[in-house]
Amino acid sequence: MDQFVRPTGLRLQHLIDGEWADGGTEAADKQDAVSTNPANAEVVATYRQATSADLRRSLDAAVQAQRDWSMAGMIRRGLVLRRAAELLEQRADQVARLMTAEEGKTLPEARVEVGASVETLHYHAGQSRMAEGSIFPSSHPDELIRTVRRPLGVVAVITPWNFPVQIPVWKIAPALLWGNAVVWKPASETPAVSAALAQVFVDAGVPAGVLNLLLAPGSIGAELVAADEVAAVTFTGSVPVGRSIAAVAIPRGARVQLELGGHNAAIVMPDVDPAVAAETLVFGAMGSTGQKCTATRRIIAVGEMYDALIPELRKRVEALRVGDGAEEGVDIGPLISRQSRKDVQDAVDTAIQQGAEVLARTPGAPDGEAFFAPTVLTGPATMDIAREEVFGPVTTLLRAADLDEAIELANGTKFGLTASIFSSDERTVRRCVEEIDAGLVKANAPTTGSELHVPFGGTKASAFPAPREQNAQTAADFFTWSKSAYLRTAAPWRPA
Repeated sequence: MDQFVRPTGLRLQHLIDGEWADGGTEAADKQDAVSTNPANAEVVATYRQATSADLRRSLDAAVQAQRDWSMAGMIRRGLVLRRAAELLEQRADQVARLMTAEEGKTLPEARVEVGASVETLHYHAGQSRMAEGSIFPSSHPDELIRTVRRPLGVVAVITPWNFPVQIPVWKIAPALLWGNAVVWKPASETPAVSAALAQVFVDAGVPAGVLNLLLAPGSIGAELVAADEVAAVTFTGSVPVGRSIAAVAIPRGARVQLELGGHNAAIVMPDVDPAVAAETLVFGAMGSTGQKCTATRRIIAVGEMYDALIPELRKRVEALRVGDGAEEGVDIGPLISRQSRKDVQDAVDTAIQQGAEVLARTPGAPDGEAFFAPTVLTGPATMDIAREEVFGPVTTLLRAADLDEAIELANGTKFGLTASIFSSDERTVRRCVEEIDAGLVKANAPTTGSELHVPFGGTKASAFPAPREQNAQTAADFFTWSKSAYLRTAAPWRPA
């Protein structure tokens, strides 16, 4: 592996009306905000946080720019997205290295994320040459009936730190394709990666004001959600914040798309190879340091599979290497922050107090900063950690007597994002697909990962009843409104 050059000391700005600006001119916001590397606390970037005045400028710019962007037509907008895909691919290594330095995930994981984001941009760019609406028969012989999609206007995009390129691209690309303007507030932990992605869109030809980036605290996000100019909010993050967004946006008629937390279960039946299952389970639970809403939080082993899985899980967890994601051979990078490490440790300590036992733990994890050793627990299903999301490399092995009890345990939380069933019996798989309360169910595969052309979203507290992300049709359903046009021909007329 070539020498890793750490991005440090970057100075960031906001993108407002096509210009990069410092922002933060209000007296209370004179102190710089800092982005640090969670592996070693090095300063990656500094910036002046956006203020209410910066938000107002962004909203005004978006309103003014949106009409011309809408009138540019789908094909032109698709060409801009295609150019963005090309530019992101050219800058893939630079962006991936920046992501590793700022978010902490391993460099191979960061490269995979950037590659998937490139594909997502190409996918939505390709949709610009697909049919925009439907044609219906008419009872009148000289009439054509069709549906027409129109953009909503200004869309607020609020994204998390754990996938700082891929999730923004999921949201921004279709919003722009369908003629909307965007005001984007990314997570405060990953401002440098966000600015790099925004620069890709600018260089690809997104007009001034159509995409605005605000590096801002949560208070500015709350103001953005409440702004009358915002016709829709698409958000990925925690359940409490998502519910607060819905409470503010829905009463004034804005659309809301929420992708929230998960507590995902993997049921393992006795008819599969425990070694093969364990390999997939550890990947689903520990990959990306467990900082995925789709990570495997509970492994529900049925019957004799419980005892068979323990040595296989232990062998794979103890073989992992924890360290700086920039180092070759590291499997698990740091958590996003020291506070996150404390939160995960507190959750594990509470679980032990509630009867948990540590079945496996990765040895040799570095001390200090945000590193946490991947851990497998076992214990009663009533433990907090078996019901509440813990955002780290921790999973809990539970025992079920039969498939009925396993499904009951899988459904025993407020979440319903993803799930897996490991079985060689097709009837068992089909039953789990029908009965597990999750928006995404996999057979003999990890709870993590999804295809960009397939709708993605959960049930229960994991989501909000709105069109889902990723898939072109569901994206169009969220980012546009449709109207029906009855087009009847008129007979030519010439005055006498």
